[in-house]
Amino acid sequence: MTDLPYLASRLYGTPLLIARPKLEVILGVVARKLAGDTLPTPPPSRTDRELGGDLQIQDGIAVLPVLGTLVRRASYIGAASGLTSYHDIEAMAEAAFADPEVRAVLLEIDSSGGEAGGVFDLAQRLRQLAHTSGKPLWAIADEAALSAAYAIAAAADRLWVTRTAEVGSIGVVAVHVDESVADAKAGLNYTFLHAGAHKVDGHPHAPLPVPVAADIQADIEQLHDQFIALVAGFRRVTVDAIRDTEARVYRGEAAIQAGLADQIGTRAEAITALQRQLAMSAGRSLRNKAAALSAAHTTSRSQPSPKEISMNDHNLVTPVDDAQENTAPTSAQPPQTPPPLDEAAITAQVEQRLRRQLAELTEVAALAKRLGVTVDPAQALARGVTPDALRQSVLKQAAERDVAQDIVAEAPQQPQTKPQSVADSPLVKAAQAYGGRK
Repeated sequence: MTDLPYLASRLYGTPLLIARPKLEVILGVVARKLAGDTLPTPPPSRTDRELGGDLQIQDGIAVLPVLGTLVRRASYIGAASGLTSYHDIEAMAEAAFADPEVRAVLLEIDSSGGEAGGVFDLAQRLRQLAHTSGKPLWAIADEAALSAAYAIAAAADRLWVTRTAEVGSIGVVAVHVDESVADAKAGLNYTFLHAGAHKVDGHPHAPLPVPVAADIQADIEQLHDQFIALVAGFRRVTVDAIRDTEARVYRGEAAIQAGLADQIGTRAEAITALQRQLAMSAGRSLRNKAAALSAAHTTSRSQPSPKEISMNDHNLVTPVDDAQENTAPTSAQPPQTPPPLDEAAITAQVEQRLRRQLAELTEVAALAKRLGVTVDPAQALARGVTPDALRQSVLKQAAERDVAQDIVAEAPQQPQTKPQSVADSPLVKAAQAYGGRK
């Protein structure tokens, strides 16, 4: 790790959304490195998968990791140094929400925060992806969702926390290092020649001037206001309630009492609850569709057919002669009233039919997956695709793919020759010659 200016620029003199204990650890490590100490380099064999940085899909739920210190862009040190970039999180989220096999997304968060730049945009983007796709976005703090990590967690529709997890730290911090005393001991004296009064504000080789400190503080306050408004909007609480936390950290049940979390449980329990909600939503969708079909059927029965409308119109305009007008009918026929419809029974029948059709479509989707063809049974049902039509479409796609991949080899054709006559046979000629000599 030799890019010390890069690390220093990401740490010093810039606003951070990070919890104090984590900041102290980072400052201590970087200070040792700046002083000339050698820090061990993580073994290169550890991959992102071993560090738990991959998107995982479990039974239609995409588990998206938000782990370690958060930065806008990861450098070459990347995950090996415990960094996760906002760009990587956004890319994984976009892939998850666009995947037809994914029905919901769960953010698995264990982070004390990181850089301020880019985190608010990421949080808004996550909420937008969930809203546009119509897929639920949940999060679980396992074991920390602090500062910038909490800004991401707040974007979720529902936030779970483990019993010992910490959330909150809704604040902003910036660090300035005064190296002027160390410079004097080392016999160094820095002089900055610059144009523009604020060009070198906050440099580390002099004490921080009061006006410069006031400017940095104003920037911090402005970012803090954005942070508070973001969380208040996502969590549907007042701005004053979030501001009154004063960047406190809340653990477990205290986070729920403060309105910063919704439920306590493990990751497995959160996934189970999310699957249950998906099943309930699918059931409600079936019932709503059955009710709509039933209502449409009832409306069609209550309205007269085109033939009836035509006959009624004809009766209205056909002239009646005086004899018919003055003659009373011999027998009056009472109007025929249709029997009442049992709407509950119709709804139940339609719902049963839709469930049966969805089950058949799901079987076709399982067959399609084995053939390498992706099918969404719920989408097929919504579009009115029958199981037979879907099955034929899957087989056609699989066949077209196989034909395209096959290589057909044919044996070369032999040149055709004229059939040989019996008289031209060498054996016949030899026999004739022998008979002639006798």
